[in-house]
Amino acid sequence: MFLKRVTDIIISLAALTGLAWLFVLAAIAIKLDSKGPIIFQQKRVGLNGEFFQIYKFRTMNVGAPNVSTEEMQKLPSPITAVGARLRKYSIDELPQLFNVLKGEMSIVGPRPALYNQTELTAKREAAGVLRFPPGITGWAQINGRDELPDDVKVEADKWYCDNWTYLLDWKIMFSTFGAVFSKRGAF
Repeated sequence: MFLKRVTDIIISLAALTGLAWLFVLAAIAIKLDSKGPIIFQQKRVGLNGEFFQIYKFRTMNVGAPNVSTEEMQKLPSPITAVGARLRKYSIDELPQLFNVLKGEMSIVGPRPALYNQTELTAKREAAGVLRFPPGITGWAQINGRDELPDDVKVEADKWYCDNWTYLLDWKIMFSTFGAVFSKRGAF
């Protein structure tokens, strides 16, 4: 796991440096599109079930309900015009590189559940998923993203945790680009 952490730090620093221009463009677009902060913070479940604040570019109008993607799809869309574009290619997730630098997340791992997804969190705890740091991307993300039901996500996360290797992380990182650019399973 030491090598995983070192890799997380190196990749995060390189990505933050190389993508600084994209952060600036996204920030300007968000401010021009709608009122509210550029960065959205949300309580999530992290390593060993500890809570942390995840960072994302704000893609919804201020005051949108704090519910899972599955529940959000049942409501009138609070997503802004710029937010839809940021989500399309997962640009809204880039501020999580700061969570990685802080040690709250990893580049690869199970996606962190919302603090109020208690049923999902209980299933993940029972499956041993919470023993791994949450990731920006993961096995479930490259195999369906938001279109997967929770039980399937938990099984995918369990498989990742049970079969983790350093090389598997690299496979997932490279496969993430294909999943993102295909827009497969994105909300």
